[in-house]
Amino acid sequence: MIKNHWIATSTLVLALAAMPLAATAQSDQGAKQDMKDAGNATKEAGKDVGRATKKTTKKSAHAVKKNSKKAAHKTAQKTKEGAEKVEEKTRPN
Repeated sequence: MIKNHWIATSTLVLALAAMPLAATAQSDQGAKQDMKDAGNATKEAGKDVGRATKKTTKKSAHAVKKNSKKAAHKTAQKTKEGAEKVEEKTRPN
């Protein structure tokens, strides 16, 4: 009976002594994996920002082109109207 008690006690002591070592090894792996995950998340976030920037740039360039053409046509129209008014005023009767 005493022998069984001694075996159980020594097994329990060894198990308790080994727990901090196992926990340390696990937390190191966990920290390493956390760093990898953080790096991948940063990488993906950078890609997302790049895609958004590209999309916004294209959209802005299209709007500028459209509005520039619109302004050029409007300016040409008003210039033509102004020229016609001047022509009417300077026409001999």
